[in-house]
Formats: sequence, C-alpha cells, structure tokens
Amino acid sequence: MDFGDILNQWEGASKKPQKKQPQVSHKKANAPTKEEKEAARQGYSWEQIMEQDSRKRMNPMEIWLNRHGTVDKDKINEEAKRNEKFSNVEYLRSMNPEAVIDLHQLTREEAWTKLQYFVNDCYSRNLKKIMIVHGKGIHSAGSDPVLGPMVRLFIEQDKRLGISGHPDRNHGGSGATWVIIKEKQRN
Repeated sequence: MDFGDILNQWEGASKKPQKKQPQVSHKKANAPTKEEKEAARQGYSWEQIMEQDSRKRMNPMEIWLNRHGTVDKDKINEEAKRNEKFSNVEYLRSMNPEAVIDLHQLTREEAWTKLQYFVNDCYSRNLKKIMIVHGKGIHSAGSDPVLGPMVRLFIEQDKRLGISGHPDRNHGGSGATWVIIKEKQRN
C-alpha cells in the first residue's frame, strides 16, 4: 500500500455522505463541450485525451500538498512583527505618510468627493498613514477657512480613519493633517 492509497482511504473515511442533488446541464443535447472542441481543433479525439490523462501519475506528496497546502511560518512571523510595530502609536506618528492629497483650489464639495475617492483607494491598498494638504485658509472667500474644518469633519465621520494630527512646520504645519487608517476588519 503506497502513500496515495492511504490518503485516498483516509479521505474516504472522513467524508460524510451528502444528499445528491440532480445536475442540470444548460447546454444543448449532444453539443460538444469546450474541451471537446479544443481537442478537435488540435486533431485529437476526446477519448484520446482522456486516455492520456489517465496514464499520468502524480506524486502522492504533491497530491497531499495540493489538498492541504503549507504554512509559511516566516510570513506569519513577519506579519506579527509588522502588526506589533503598527500598534505602537509613537511609531505611527513618526512614520512618513504613504500617500498625500492636495485639496488647494477646490470647493468644499469637490474636496469632499476627492477625499472620499482618495481614502477608499488608500484603504483598499492597506496604507497606514496618509497626509491631507488643505491649506490654512488664507485665501478663502470671507474670513473663515473652508477646507480645514471640512477635513476634520470628514475624519470624524469616516469609521476607517483613526487618530490624526498636524505635522511639524516644515511639512505643512496647520495647513496639513496626517491621518492613521485603521486595520481592515477580517471575517
């Protein structure tokens, strides 16, 4: 008895019988399948291809690995170190932003829409820290800045965004806001 037989025997013993549902085919009666069409194009009959496939023998170890996969312990260890590093708030604050958006010269509505697209993109790319440049409001019509308060409101309302703050004077000061993006929730 070889390893493949043992695997097949073990797999057969662990499977529970399932209710058999009737199979419904949506192709026309006696219509050739995609594989049969490809075989005919190459000059082989479908029976010849099935016969060649039945002659092939896979390594039992390869079968087992295909069924059950492997565990990459190095990758798991790297992810744990990365998660530990990103859970440190001081590290996140000192980290350079991974993406920057500039909202200068935009109206409140345009800036809101552009910010939504930007945050969606950054969240889908698993970025941790972003920078939003909104200006200090010196050129705003009237006396009150427009984009700064709008950015604060956006950050408060978006559940994916976490702590935020202003960078030092050399990187924008109160005319820019950095934001930490929260981890995706895994199911």
